[in-house]
Order: sequence, then C-alpha cells, then structure tokens
Amino acid sequence: MTRDARSAVPPGAGPPRRAILCSAGIVGGLSVVAALAGCGSSGGADATGDGAGADGGGSQSIAASKVPVGSGIIDDSLQTVITQPTSGEFKAFNYLCTHQQCPVSQIQGEKIMCACHGSEFSIKDGSVLRGPATKPLAGKTATVKGSRVVIS
Repeated sequence: MTRDARSAVPPGAGPPRRAILCSAGIVGGLSVVAALAGCGSSGGADATGDGAGADGGGSQSIAASKVPVGSGIIDDSLQTVITQPTSGEFKAFNYLCTHQQCPVSQIQGEKIMCACHGSEFSIKDGSVLRGPATKPLAGKTATVKGSRVVIS
C-alpha cells in the first residue's frame, strides 16, 4: 500500500493555516519594501525644497551645472526632466511619458527617450519626435536663480 502526500500528516498536526498565511503576508510585504528601497534617485542628492511640500505648490531646485548644454538630466526625486537646449536656457517637463505614464529613461543628445515603447520627445519643448506617444511631455516652470534652476 502506498501513501500520497496528503495522508502523510494527520489532520491538525501541521502549523495552523492562519500562521502560514500571516507569514506569507509578512514576507511579501518585506519584499515590496526592499524593492522600493532599491528605487533610488538618480539626481536628487542636491535637490532642495524651498517651499511647501509636493502637494502644497512648493518649488525645488537643482544646480545649473548638473544640466549639460544641448541635452539634459532626469531627476527622479523631482519627477522632472530638466534640459538646457542652448547655454543658459533651461526647460523642465514632467518625467512621465504621455503614452502609458512610464517614466522616461534617458536623454540622448536632443531626444528624451522612453524605453517602455520607444517614444521620443524634444529637449526644446517636450514635443513628440517619435510615437507611439501623441501628446508632448507636460511642461513645468524652470527659473534660474543664482547658480540653481528652480522647478515649479
């Protein structure tokens, strides 16, 4: 006579079902926290708030020297693309692609690129250079104050 795995342990001899489910929930929750902790900022180290929080209409800034002429940077902590199409001219855009709201992934020369589906946007005005996106990146205000670019 053979036994299958279900009959190997008598009922009530193993750990309670509730304990197993709770343990799985804790492990799953810790995995999410660990994954989010790995999503650090690429350029937020010298971003500073000088107003209210993100929901209070405050503004934040970044050193102008961090933004290359004829290109730009993506600042994850500000959720912003900051570009400098020509020397001293700064532009800022929301970093979410207008196609399916993926954060844009890189800037190559004068193109802001989204790796999710290949959309490309202009560093000059956020306009679509290549789809599938059909709408430009949402603009933000970029103002130079001393050696910093203030984003609002």
